[in-house]
Amino acid sequence: MADTQEQPKPEFSTSDKPTISFSIWPPSQRTRDAVTNRLVETLSSPSVLSKRYGTLPEAEAAATAKLIEEEAFAAASSTAASDDDGIEILQGYSKEISKRMLETVKARAGGTGEGHVAESVSEGHVAEEESVTGSN
Repeated sequence: MADTQEQPKPEFSTSDKPTISFSIWPPSQRTRDAVTNRLVETLSSPSVLSKRYGTLPEAEAAATAKLIEEEAFAAASSTAASDDDGIEILQGYSKEISKRMLETVKARAGGTGEGHVAESVSEGHVAEEESVTGSN
């Protein structure tokens, strides 16, 4: 005759379930290389930025992009907290790259003076705002 006894089902507590951790910081080397390649393209190709500040020769853009990315990565890494999922750090990294890219092209073009259009890079787009000085 067939055994009709039920086998006890294994019970899992929440501690038995595998924990999945998701963190976007630090980015992989592949991602960092993609960022650097995009910077080279931005610095050496016609764009809104290059209309105002000019383009860099590709070799110079490559060296500049590598430096910008490395400095931004170091700056963002120094603010990393062990319990952070990385989103805020990644945002800081992105802002550092934008800031450093803009500083670089402005310095190369001869800098800016008072009364000029102040430009800020936000989320990959260049936005222009007139300076508050009132002179143009």
